[in-house]
Amino acid sequence: MKNLKALFGLAVLFAAVYVAWAVLPPYYNNFQFQDAVDAEAKMSSYSTKTEFEMQESLAKKAQEFDIPLKAEQIHVVRSGNELSIWAEYQIHVDLPLYPVDLRFQPATKNKKI
Repeated sequence: MKNLKALFGLAVLFAAVYVAWAVLPPYYNNFQFQDAVDAEAKMSSYSTKTEFEMQESLAKKAQEFDIPLKAEQIHVVRSGNELSIWAEYQIHVDLPLYPVDLRFQPATKNKKI
């Protein structure tokens, strides 16, 4: 009976490590992309960079982080003193018995001082 419990415990531990191995990289990549979006908003609030240039810059960053975003999917709106950037995307993770679609919505809003 002890061997069966130990084997079951190892199976659960292996399953948890496998799920973490498959699911954590998209979350980490989203975290890095969110930092890039925040930095772009802060720096571009005080520059003459156009919305299209910001979209292109962020699309390149998304490709660096293996995020399936094109420039057209990144929304940049400058209105008065405010700059808003947002995007929505999903990543499909194939887990055995339970495939998952992870949805992410990086966004930021920055106002000039």
